[in-house]
Amino acid sequence: MNIVEPIRKKSDLQKIENILRKQSLRDLLLFTVGTNCGLRISDILNLNVSDVRNKDYISITEKKTGKYKRFPINSKLKPMFAKFTQNRNIDEPLFLSVFNNRMERTQCYRIVNTACRKAGIDYKIGTHTLRKTFGYHHYQKFKDVAVLQKIFNHCSPQVTLRYIGIDQDMIDESYNNFVL
Repeated sequence: MNIVEPIRKKSDLQKIENILRKQSLRDLLLFTVGTNCGLRISDILNLNVSDVRNKDYISITEKKTGKYKRFPINSKLKPMFAKFTQNRNIDEPLFLSVFNNRMERTQCYRIVNTACRKAGIDYKIGTHTLRKTFGYHHYQKFKDVAVLQKIFNHCSPQVTLRYIGIDQDMIDESYNNFVL
């Protein structure tokens, strides 16, 4: 299994969003859902128009865990969902491929990876980067590993910190600030 990194710099997130904005609203929305909801790519791709149109919350059963999850749609995503789902059939997948099928994770990987490379990001990136980016920035803002652990359904705070790369950041910082 390849370990991917979160996108730590907000300036990099802005660069990627600008690149995706020029490509398509679909690609930008895919990235924004991933970085603002912390869902696994399998759960993002499983969303239908009916799951987000005129809704205040997203309610899903996670594919990997089978657990129910409900969370509010934030102020950044709400207008994006409204615009993206306008004139769309309520029963269709939210994210469609160019062939009008439900988008697959390999296509998402190419979208995310290509945009990150164009933005100058050279570390390990994948679709799971979106979820880890959500976790990293959520932790940086709230410093509440217990809430993040609950959001991710992790078994311990240590797992959550390692998952979002905070453990390594703390180790690196301690080395950089320790001189005899």
